Amino acid sequence: MPWKTTAHQQRLNFITAALEPGVNFRDLCRQFAISAPTGYKWLARYKSGGTDGLHELSRKPQGNPRKFRGPWREEVITLRKKHPSWGVKKLRIRLRHHHLHARKLPSLRTLGRWLKAADLIAPARPRSRPGPQVEQPALTKSTVANDVWTVDFKGWFRTADGRRCDPLTIRDLASRYVLCSTIVAEQSDGCARKVMTALFKRSGLPLVIRVDNGAPFASKGALNLSRLSVWWLRLGIRVEFTRRGKPQDNGAHEQMHRILKAETASPPAANPRAQQRRLDRWREQYNTLRPHEALGGLVPSDLYSCSIRHFHLGVPLSYPLTWQTRRVRSNGWIKFHGILRFIGRAFVRQLLGLQCAPDLTWNVHLGALLIGILHQSDGNHSMRCTVFCKPPKWPKIIAERPSVKDVVA
Repeated sequence: MPWKTTAHQQRLNFITAALEPGVNFRDLCRQFAISAPTGYKWLARYKSGGTDGLHELSRKPQGNPRKFRGPWREEVITLRKKHPSWGVKKLRIRLRHHHLHARKLPSLRTLGRWLKAADLIAPARPRSRPGPQVEQPALTKSTVANDVWTVDFKGWFRTADGRRCDPLTIRDLASRYVLCSTIVAEQSDGCARKVMTALFKRSGLPLVIRVDNGAPFASKGALNLSRLSVWWLRLGIRVEFTRRGKPQDNGAHEQMHRILKAETASPPAANPRAQQRRLDRWREQYNTLRPHEALGGLVPSDLYSCSIRHFHLGVPLSYPLTWQTRRVRSNGWIKFHGILRFIGRAFVRQLLGLQCAPDLTWNVHLGALLIGILHQSDGNHSMRCTVFCKPPKWPKIIAERPSVKDVVA
């Protein structure tokens, strides 16, 4: 007969009938519409566990050959505490390096479950709705070390003694190798140039340097160039600016800054000297120990090598004999046809070449780079300067001279 009440009650009725003396067990099984082995099973469970033994048991496997035991869990928790910013992918790569002969490693989901149970994973922050898609600028794609270096200042912070820290960071785009993480006295041309000169002597020159539009990398002058970026151009390095207000154009560098802050400045060290030691240790770990998913689990030092372009003081500028030349004064002006014209403080002490064009204009070059145009009127032969910048106020000694017309590129 089929079960018409609860399964537990029917099993209890079956056991009660089976325990009566002189009962035919197989006939009783047929009356309850169960097989003889099933009847003997429930009878054995009743004898060993009483009425509680007649309940359904869990169908969970008693043994799992793929279940990882305590040592794996303890090791991954220890590794996570040592490197709090590492995710499960990086932790699993390190486990593979530590256990090269292991037949199987815990899965990413298992590692995440262990870390979550140990309260080592912060709750996910709520995500905002994605905005409209913005067309990305045509930035240089780097596939080989020293093709593109990204340069930026980490946002300043104060050490425990209240002193300000301004770390300058330089990173190779292709290999993710951090070339520099040095605290400088201030965000100025002189401090950045001193650090980069030492780096160029040690690691050579890249093909491209990518920076944002902040000082001292850029200015509001011609082509956004500053004295520092003009120096890079003179060394044969192409300068690449990201879009204004678009940190995502240099997102990999900004992500590196987030890791740097979390692992070296939260909280900061006691003083700048101790903070610099932290940065040096962190850079060594980032380059030689921390695996990168984009590199297939390798570390940056596996892919980076010094540039074959050695540091030099720059080739002197030379122009064709048919061109005129002017050297920019310390205030950013040149004198052309008896009139002072502002070119830009970024080009101080640089030798410019002026090429005469058929329309009576003069193209202003810094080497092969066109930075502006000088115009001449046929009527009074007055000059007006068209450079891609806004000139400062005219000095009082030339207040009566013709004004400068600005044409922003």
